[in-house]
Amino acid sequence: MDERLILVTNDDGYASKGLAAAIEVARGFGRVVAVAPETTQSGMSQAITMYSPLYLRKVREEEGLEVYAFSGTPVDCVKMAFDYLLREERVGLVISGINHGSNSAVNVLYSGTMGAAIEGSFYGCPAVGLSLDDHSADADFEAAVLYGKRIVGEVLAREVDLPLCLNVNVPVGKPDQLHGIKLCRQNRGFWREEFYRHEDPRGREYFWLTGEFVNMEPGADDTDEWALAHRWVSVVPVQTDMTDYRQLKKLGGIFGE
Repeated sequence: MDERLILVTNDDGYASKGLAAAIEVARGFGRVVAVAPETTQSGMSQAITMYSPLYLRKVREEEGLEVYAFSGTPVDCVKMAFDYLLREERVGLVISGINHGSNSAVNVLYSGTMGAAIEGSFYGCPAVGLSLDDHSADADFEAAVLYGKRIVGEVLAREVDLPLCLNVNVPVGKPDQLHGIKLCRQNRGFWREEFYRHEDPRGREYFWLTGEFVNMEPGADDTDEWALAHRWVSVVPVQTDMTDYRQLKKLGGIFGE
């Protein structure tokens, strides 16, 4: 039986601490090929590169592991892996992350980490996006690695319905400070942005973007936001069907035949 092949990617770049943590998760389950962006690609969602050349280089190779840096987006990295580098091989799992910062709630729509995970699920294998609710460069990934291994192990140990893409978010804390895994739904909320205007030394205006997340259901205890706030690892199965079935039913009387 051939050794399982696992593709690892992320949106923080090939040299990030989070990618090293994701590789640590993956290496316990098979041979690993990592294809990750040259530079940080956070917030790129499902973006692809269409009007610029793309550059691929191998940055590391050892037994059971190859690491490539790619000049494209996270989704570009997945496409490069499946459609070029590994086109003659069968990938058994995609891991995207471990992201520096949570991708809970509406962040799943903006996230390059989850964009890559979702793209990976299109290729007929399970995909897991892993994120840690800590943006700091020296974030402690111990709990994220531990729970990442546990969740990946469960996915690989059984027959799962495909496509399958899991959005996993881990709270800050040591493993013994967390309560365990909670299967959740995505929290309803949105970001309200602010643009801070400044002027450069030549008098040209420029802006910095910041914002605040607005939780539309702070009391709901079955969401990923609630889980993270109460020290649970949230697991949300996600899909690409964005049809609003509630509105579809309501609008049937207006636009339906």
